[in-house]
Amino acid sequence: MTPAVVIAGRIGAVRADRLVSLVLLLRRRERMTAGQLAAELEVSVRTVLRDIDALSTAGVPVYAERGRHGGFALLPGFRTELTGLTADEALALLTAVSHRSGPAFGLGTSLSSAALKVVDALPEGRRADLDDAAQRLLLEPESDLLSRPGSAERTVPGVLEAVRHGVLAGRRLRIRYAAAGTEPDHRTIDPIGLVMVRGRTYLLATRAGEDRTYRVSRMLAAEVLDEAAERPDRVDLDRVWAERSAAFLAEGRLPVRLRIEAGRREELLETVRGVRAEDADEAEGWVRLEVLFEDLRHAVWAIWQLGTAVDVQEPEALRLALRRRAETILERYRP
Repeated sequence: MTPAVVIAGRIGAVRADRLVSLVLLLRRRERMTAGQLAAELEVSVRTVLRDIDALSTAGVPVYAERGRHGGFALLPGFRTELTGLTADEALALLTAVSHRSGPAFGLGTSLSSAALKVVDALPEGRRADLDDAAQRLLLEPESDLLSRPGSAERTVPGVLEAVRHGVLAGRRLRIRYAAAGTEPDHRTIDPIGLVMVRGRTYLLATRAGEDRTYRVSRMLAAEVLDEAAERPDRVDLDRVWAERSAAFLAEGRLPVRLRIEAGRREELLETVRGVRAEDADEAEGWVRLEVLFEDLRHAVWAIWQLGTAVDVQEPEALRLALRRRAETILERYRP
């Protein structure tokens, strides 16, 4: 009988998921202290000790080893095997867990738990091979080759979970939102869906019937209301996101036409608000772009960092602002 059946049958479904995760952690690590288990399961040490007692009562052979290198362990042989999962499928799952955007939509802990259940149930030989393979693949490290930090943003604890619940349950949300340049205020909205792009999570919603897009990282609080959200039963999230992206690019921004060395293109795109067009340039190793900045000041700041790797063509106001800055620096450092 699998540990999931034992736990669910004798303890109840409320704690079953955490208890199964605890068993699988002990299978995979062989021996862990209460503190290590508490950190992995995101609970207190006291809760871990209660769970250990519950497992023992349910007949799961978990025992304590005392001493400096002690901890909790399972009797050898307490495991099941999973069939039908290919080596590449298991590796893809384990690699996804290591992805730093794994906590997308607040589901990071669930993803780790699911991977642990699947991988740990593999036969012994395959698990060993998989552990070695997973150590040799790295997705989205914290910084790139230039030591620039990643763009993933932080959210207020509990906010993303509440937002996700409102989206999936079809309930209205009351949020406290801090839009750029304004004082935080409360808003009641109808959630449609969540979108994650380059480490940033957006909530697509309506407010009083008007389309709205919110950065989840700017939400200071979120509460799920009892009222049903006013929204269609089905939604094409790809289409809605494309439409809102197009509307965003049409808003009042500063359009800039320029040429840039191909090797510096990504560096530029890290700073712009949007890209309208891109074409190859006559000169080899250069590309032409039409991009959007917030305003003239934003454009000067971003383009100045690229030095001679970029050639602004329009607008003339930006060319003039860059020339004036260059003249000021030249005069300052003149012998």
